[in-house]
Amino acid sequence: MRKISYKDMFLRHVKDHLSLYIFVSVLFFMGVIFGAIIVNSMTISQKEDLYYYLSQFFGQLSDGKQASSADMFGQSIFHNAKYLGLMWILGISVIGMPIIFIMIFLKGIVVGFTVGFLVNQMGVSGFFLSFVSVLPQNVLLIPAYLIMGTCAIAFSLKLIRQLFVKRSLHDAPIQWFGRYAFVLLVILFLALISSLFEAYLSPVLMEKLTSRLF
Repeated sequence: MRKISYKDMFLRHVKDHLSLYIFVSVLFFMGVIFGAIIVNSMTISQKEDLYYYLSQFFGQLSDGKQASSADMFGQSIFHNAKYLGLMWILGISVIGMPIIFIMIFLKGIVVGFTVGFLVNQMGVSGFFLSFVSVLPQNVLLIPAYLIMGTCAIAFSLKLIRQLFVKRSLHDAPIQWFGRYAFVLLVILFLALISSLFEAYLSPVLMEKLTSRLF
């Protein structure tokens, strides 16, 4: 019998839960759009106040006065691990499924607001700033959130079906949990790489760009 590779397992998982992945992705992008809408709904004084603090930050960054990369990495991995870990726990709790939806939506809002505000206030320069400050870590982090959210919802739905429909089990519950725990480990590894990008790559790119803009 041919041994099933991790790639085959992942593709089968995506195929089995494609509708959930689409739903979670749409929910995330709705958050991105909503975040951009929030920017447009802000008053001029609110935008000016926020842009002032942002300019101060970029000024310090161009002068090399930002926090150390090690501190940024620690804060980033702690925040991401806490957020993803909470999603994982909510998947086990069953009743936490609506909160998972909210967390995915909020993640989209943060990304949409960040990019939207920079572009709204700085035009093309803001686009390039968002490109170097938001994109590097989110290339891995956004898929990590979408996969974790989908797996947490799928696990929660499986528990609900078992509790209330009493279907016959193809796998023992401990096998469910083992696979679910493995997903968390993989996602945390992606978050680790993302935090390295955020702490060691993004600041360098931002410093080079802000030195030309400020």
